[in-house]
Amino acid sequence: MFEPAHVVPIGEFSRLTYLSVKTLHHYHEVGLLEPASIDPSTGYRRYSLDQVGRAHLIRRLRDLDMPVADVRAVLLAPDVASRDATLRAHLERMEAELARTRAVVASLRELLSPASPLAVTFVEVPAQPVFALRAVVDAAGAGRWYDDARLRLDAALGQAGVRAAGPHGATWAREYFEDERGEIVAFVPVRAGARSGAPDGVASTELPGGRFAVAEHLGGFDDFDRTYGALGSHVVRHAVGLSDPIREFYRVGPAETPDPASYRTDVYWPVQAA
Repeated sequence: MFEPAHVVPIGEFSRLTYLSVKTLHHYHEVGLLEPASIDPSTGYRRYSLDQVGRAHLIRRLRDLDMPVADVRAVLLAPDVASRDATLRAHLERMEAELARTRAVVASLRELLSPASPLAVTFVEVPAQPVFALRAVVDAAGAGRWYDDARLRLDAALGQAGVRAAGPHGATWAREYFEDERGEIVAFVPVRAGARSGAPDGVASTELPGGRFAVAEHLGGFDDFDRTYGALGSHVVRHAVGLSDPIREFYRVGPAETPDPASYRTDVYWPVQAA
């Protein structure tokens, strides 16, 4: 059997690469790092010195939690552009996860600090004409669905030559919270009589009136549960809550500012009429 020059046993290769023998066996099994030669009678693996750099690259990519399939794509990339595209996509995912981790850490620190009393008011809300899109959505994809729905609503406003009569918002069905899947209605208030022409599925409809307990949520959505908890608790203590969808009005959100600390959301909790 042909054996390349400058090969070393797997134990020595382990020292050269800082990869354990067990790890090298695993990388062989999943097709990331084939030995330069394998003894047909003993199965003993030997590696070429030319493979040291490849092993170092694999180690660093795996240290970045890159999936094995993506590491393989990097190693087998036909050109530098393809390799860099895979690396760039993974780095972007890591940066997004890092931002998410920082937001959760900040939220946890906030949770450990005493909460400021939540100001809650009870209001009677008249029926409101809106342009709306509705869908049953999984919680994991709700953010993406709403972002797309908002763009479609804005397009409907433009096509109808209508200006929004208030901030964009959404209603969230009880099932969304209980089952992590439920109906969401994205809407934008419009003046009475405005018609969307139903472009791209946008309907001209009306949000029913009613009585609501209202509170303002300040900042991003990582600690949105605290506002929901405080508002819902206030309702339990001072009113009779209804199972109707909760409404949110995004007075200041991602469409208005890139700074989550500046977000302002009004939460409307439906309650029984006084």
